[in-house]
Amino acid sequence: MNKTTPKTKDRIKCIIMMPIIMLLLFTVKTNAQTVTPWMTTGDQSKLLQQQNTVNFGANSGSNPSTVTINPATTYQTMDGFGYTLTEGSCEVISGMAATQQNQLLNDLYNPTTGLNASVVRISIGASDLSSSSYSYNETSGDVNMNNFSLNGPDLTYLIPILKKILLINPNIKILATPWSAPRWMKTNNSWVGGSLQTQYYAAYARYFVKYFAAMQAQGISIWGITPQNEPENPNNEPSMLMNSTEQKNFINTQLGPQMATAGYGNIKIIAFDHNCDNTAYPIDVLNNSGYVDGAAFHLYLGNISAMSTVRNATNKNVYFTEQYTGSGGSFSGDFGWHMQNVVIGSTNNWAKTVLEWNAANNSGLGPRTPGGCNTCLGAITVNNSTSYTKNVAYYIIGQISKFVKPGALRISSSTTNGSIVSAGFKNPDGSIALVVYNSGGSSNTIRIVSGSSAFDYAVPGSSAVTFTWGAGTPPPTGYPGYYNIISRNSNKGLDVADNATTSGSRIQQYDITNGGGNNQRWKFVSAGSGNFYIIVKSTQMYLTTENNGTGDGVKVVQKTFAATNEFKWTVTSLGGGYYKIINVNSGKSLDVENVSTANGANIQVWSYTGGLNQQWQLVQIESTAKMGISKDITAETEDQNERTVFINATNDYLKIGTNHQGDGSVEVFTISGQSVLRKSVSFVKGNPSEIEISKLRRGLYIVKINDDKGTYSKKVLKQ
Repeated sequence: MNKTTPKTKDRIKCIIMMPIIMLLLFTVKTNAQTVTPWMTTGDQSKLLQQQNTVNFGANSGSNPSTVTINPATTYQTMDGFGYTLTEGSCEVISGMAATQQNQLLNDLYNPTTGLNASVVRISIGASDLSSSSYSYNETSGDVNMNNFSLNGPDLTYLIPILKKILLINPNIKILATPWSAPRWMKTNNSWVGGSLQTQYYAAYARYFVKYFAAMQAQGISIWGITPQNEPENPNNEPSMLMNSTEQKNFINTQLGPQMATAGYGNIKIIAFDHNCDNTAYPIDVLNNSGYVDGAAFHLYLGNISAMSTVRNATNKNVYFTEQYTGSGGSFSGDFGWHMQNVVIGSTNNWAKTVLEWNAANNSGLGPRTPGGCNTCLGAITVNNSTSYTKNVAYYIIGQISKFVKPGALRISSSTTNGSIVSAGFKNPDGSIALVVYNSGGSSNTIRIVSGSSAFDYAVPGSSAVTFTWGAGTPPPTGYPGYYNIISRNSNKGLDVADNATTSGSRIQQYDITNGGGNNQRWKFVSAGSGNFYIIVKSTQMYLTTENNGTGDGVKVVQKTFAATNEFKWTVTSLGGGYYKIINVNSGKSLDVENVSTANGANIQVWSYTGGLNQQWQLVQIESTAKMGISKDITAETEDQNERTVFINATNDYLKIGTNHQGDGSVEVFTISGQSVLRKSVSFVKGNPSEIEISKLRRGLYIVKINDDKGTYSKKVLKQ
């Protein structure tokens, strides 16, 4: 019999106790998690309004209304949320004064300060909420599309507004849908009803390809298409019938092959785009076409569970692309039905997108075609050139789009009370968003349970709450990109005052537009021991305190580098996507002076109290990660002695200089990795080559050069 020594007993105790200690530590950490609720009530007393924070605690006792989430069980990846931006929407928005127009577009599409609407559905040609019926080629018999042109309402109204939205959110996804083919291709030669003649399948596919190229020439990339809006509805103006056999034959014989041949095979083809009362149609197309990514749905008929039926029968993606709110409805009734069925219902049935119908219209519910919808209420009503009103659809989408980011995973969420419905999501940064709706007529105190932790919260009747908590890590040290550092209190960003370039220049807060200038872009570089140097792009100087000060109220400035603690900062998650930033030397927090929300307010350090002026959001706007780009494209490298790449702003030409000689090529990619231009070039040593890029929209691009010495990549910014 072996004897157990006292030392061995101690080891055994340690081994036994370790998991218990770890569990206790985990529980304490989870229990301390801060949760931020955002509420919209049916009586409109609260409209997407942030509420006081609550904290997770131990899950003790019982509650009959429990929502349990499990982030470890995941489902579909979310592409995003938004509205259909009709030509009519753009027409009324175009008539607004510049300040109010900019405010409206930022309200909808700004990822930080707005709703973060991240998918835009547009019509190919006219929809019923266009000011007239039109196509891009009215020349009968022009099967080669020689007369294809965007000239007309789209070039006048839609495209300029789209370009402004892309400046606000360059990563927005654009889904394009036709309401009808040109009349001369149809069996009845009419805008209303009729079908696409088989003899024009090739011409109509060519029409799509011409459309992709024409939009790309405008700097607009299409993310996905549906071949026909509501293919079983012959009564709209415009409209066109297309049964499942016709749709799969059109896709398989012409649309899919032509798109692939023309280099547009990366654009998603999404079938059906109609009501949830017919699952046979999308199942037929999805199971009989290799070109089709998935199916799109509306909910004017049927049950939202049809989306799961199609997804399970085909193993392909499903998208929710349209539902309108009517001018005669009540806010509470419409908000509740859409929250239950469209927002929570569709995502719990595998929807990768959730889109409401019209983004904006005028007070007369127009513009619209003569046969267009005369009761469709926009998410926003443009009252006049300087005034607009946010309607119920604004809050329906906002209740999820503001908190669930593109790339989020739906996670397991279950409820024990039939009047409570919920959907949970895990964002790419690790934060959690839980959308809850109480369909009951009175307030219900529900319990949110995650693991062994929980909190109780009173949700008013006919109201929605989105709870957010947790966050990912600070910017990675392996491939630091550039970030806007944005005050939670003011939504304004850290800024080097007056674009100053001298050491000791003060730091202020200021509005950030389209990612901001280089004086508003900061990178985080590891300083060891979990600390960071924070460096501004414009001068590559370091964020630090003035004169090494350690007291409250000391100003923050930019300075040339010194390897001392006043140049180092800790970045700590506060949950909900916000951080505190603490100076290592003084232990004081980055802080907006006098809790100001004004442009130009000084940034200082102050003892940390947890105020909103000491909480910061980090929004990545540039990354030196490869971001899906072909593996042979490297991050930006310095090779200035061998090659130079820059944009000549005076004539919108890309200039490439090289010390190498011979034939090669130049390819330009968006920052997300899409090729937008490719040219063969004969390089001449000492004589820079020029490539016109006037058709590329403003933004950040990666230029890849292939010459006789290999491959070189460089990021350039078109201003």
